[in-house]
Amino acid sequence: MGRLVYSAICSLDGYTNGVDGRFEWAAPDAAEHAAVNDLERDVETYLYGRRMYEVMRFWDQPMAEDEDPVALDYQRVWRGADKVVYSSSLPEVTTPRTRLERRFDVDAVRSEKEAASGRISIGGPTLAAAALAAGLVDDLWLLLLPLTVGGGTRALPDGLGLALDLQESRRFERGSVLLRYTVRPSPRG
Repeated sequence: MGRLVYSAICSLDGYTNGVDGRFEWAAPDAAEHAAVNDLERDVETYLYGRRMYEVMRFWDQPMAEDEDPVALDYQRVWRGADKVVYSSSLPEVTTPRTRLERRFDVDAVRSEKEAASGRISIGGPTLAAAALAAGLVDDLWLLLLPLTVGGGTRALPDGLGLALDLQESRRFERGSVLLRYTVRPSPRG
């Protein structure tokens, strides 16, 4: 059985983008990016909403061989995995190994987890909120950046109650912290 991982880069006050919707501040430095690459190396499938897919399809663009080796490594990781995009408005997907689903189906994702042998990654706070509410998320990885943005899209939805077990914490040179948690099973039936 696979594990569903929600990973996000967010501000210390818990936002994945700012009030203006921008997120340039969230670009990881080389060491942070290399750590993310290592965590995502065995991801079999990425689950995205439309907006996250539109951001991530950048990694399907051709890159020069003399490009940053960490970026080239991530491109190989990303291209090597399947992708599922959940969108009722996106006309089509444009990247290989990608399928389009018109709605997020909790039972279908649960079945995909049961059939997987590795990790499935869910990207984007809106889609992740649905998976978290359904109890599908097994692991939570947050890269907290040493800044606050004062508002925007929250990495974790309001009203969510989770018990977490810290598996790893790693501090980086610029003061960011990678926190890797497992989600404790809910006592509810």
